[in-house]
Amino acid sequence: MNNKILDENFDNKSLDSSLKWHSEPSDWYIDEEASQLVVKTTEKTDFWQKTHYGFQADDGHFLFKETKENFRMTTKLKLILKNKYDQAGLMIRFSEDMWIKTSLEYLPDSLSKLGAVVTNQGYSDWSTQLVECEDVVDLYFRVSRIGKNGYVDYSWDGDNWEQMRITHLHIPDDASIQAGVYVCSPQKGGLEVRYDFLTIEKLGNDPDEAYL
Repeated sequence: MNNKILDENFDNKSLDSSLKWHSEPSDWYIDEEASQLVVKTTEKTDFWQKTHYGFQADDGHFLFKETKENFRMTTKLKLILKNKYDQAGLMIRFSEDMWIKTSLEYLPDSLSKLGAVVTNQGYSDWSTQLVECEDVVDLYFRVSRIGKNGYVDYSWDGDNWEQMRITHLHIPDDASIQAGVYVCSPQKGGLEVRYDFLTIEKLGNDPDEAYL
């Protein structure tokens, strides 16, 4: 049985018809020769709610498919980093007030941060780990949703995965979730991100399936 909810390899002229944009960037295209989705950020774009800064933003670039299923979502991306706080990765989202994002955030004068932000009932929290990186970074991210729980992992090679976060979203039972890739630049725009693929595979109800 085919358990693929989405299998987008960015090898056609157009995106899969089920994919939609939240805050569509003005500069994006499919590089058919490389089979990559290329996104360049608009300046002062971000996702964050209230905590610590009292700051709220919901205008980052997010390309998503909506589904009610339990799933595992995976992507590989290349970041061509430019400015402080440039970030890109994966996101799952119920609403402006309830979502999870995971990404690499660029800090040019120090170690950068791998992190996951979980937003519940309009408040964001952020867990991070410091990493060394060059201006060009290849990285894999994986986010799974089983019921109301989220599982966040990353990998440098696509084979060896490291757990970043297990968390809970205060969403309704059997809620429909938006799932996809995101990118933003809280300061200056122009970050270029190249996504090789976006896959979403159906899972059952067993939490262990997130790590099979």
